[in-house]
Amino acid sequence: MGSGGGGVGWGGAELGMGEPEPEPEQIRLKCIRKEGFFTVPPEHRLGRCRSVKEFEKLNRIGEGTYGIVYRARDTQTDEIVALKKVRMDKEKDGVPISSLREITLLLRLRHPNIVELKEVVVGNHLESIFLVMGYCEQDLASLLENMPTPFSEAQVKCIVLQVLRGLQYLHRNFIIHRDLKVSNLLMTDKGCVKTADFGLARAYGIPLKPMTPKVVTLWYRAPELLLGTTTQTTSIDMWAVGCILAELLAHKPLLPGASEIHQVDLIVQLLGTPSENIWPGFSQLPLVSQYSLRKQPYNNLKHKFPWLSEAGLRLLNLLFMYDPKKRATAGDCLESSYFKEKPLRESPPPPGRRLAGGPCPGWGHCWAGGQWGLSRHGLLVPQEPRAGPGGEQREAWGALPTRR
Repeated sequence: MGSGGGGVGWGGAELGMGEPEPEPEQIRLKCIRKEGFFTVPPEHRLGRCRSVKEFEKLNRIGEGTYGIVYRARDTQTDEIVALKKVRMDKEKDGVPISSLREITLLLRLRHPNIVELKEVVVGNHLESIFLVMGYCEQDLASLLENMPTPFSEAQVKCIVLQVLRGLQYLHRNFIIHRDLKVSNLLMTDKGCVKTADFGLARAYGIPLKPMTPKVVTLWYRAPELLLGTTTQTTSIDMWAVGCILAELLAHKPLLPGASEIHQVDLIVQLLGTPSENIWPGFSQLPLVSQYSLRKQPYNNLKHKFPWLSEAGLRLLNLLFMYDPKKRATAGDCLESSYFKEKPLRESPPPPGRRLAGGPCPGWGHCWAGGQWGLSRHGLLVPQEPRAGPGGEQREAWGALPTRR
């Protein structure tokens, strides 16, 4: 990713280059205890937030679900960060609810494989709000497009293990990401993979509350979402992990549907036609009657990946369970023997360099069997881990038979 030209001040970025920056407008608020209004003093207008002017813009690096992302330098610390400008195009009632959710969640989350939200900074105008994030050199989708040779299976294992460690942390803290895909996975120059873009993420509790099924990019969307379920669990993230693992192994998207109907058909072609036997409650899903499913009695994963080991196929089958209750959890996947057999996991080369990889980053945090403790925010965080047990937690039961 290019480093961009010389630094540009945020005054120029927001107001147009070369134009003088106007004096900030006064903020007048209504008094609670007496009649009338009062003017907020200039030194208090930003509250506890720093000004975006303390950051030097270097270049624009992308666009997330709900905002534009810039590469910038913190002039106080010289640290390179990513600045995500919160999109406020059509908002009349303040900060969008999606951005509030993202800010609230990310300020609480601290994990090596989750993108870090350092602070929130503001510009002169009420609509100028920026999230200061840890900077990562590349996103996985761009890297896959521009790599001269695809990731090796050992490097795929390292990438997916890091995604699973981050997901295990999220799910243990009752958070569903709801938009996992390769373009939302970032990689540092040391090969550390971080899950990003929490614009659709939601905290959940028990009992489960209804949520809109129109989440997760189509190619990574679980069948229960396509069929209209309103109760969402961590299993929708795990289906997306299966799609990501398969995409990295095959060097192309596994289920590139052009529409929801096409997406359902691709799933049936790959895994067979679902039924009440393997997915209790399937026939009661809201949108089942709107689909005419083809009769396809076989699981074709082995035909799709004939070179993959039995442990690898077992892991994919667990991730692609039709019944969300039987789908593998992040903890199940971390214990998979697939990650312990050869080729052993190996760190991907740094983005933009054709170098051999090294040991997988965060080796000590690979196992689900690690010790966990409570952070000062009351969240589960990894402590010193121990080596995990071998073997699968369960077999890929409830799946259709593999075509011979």
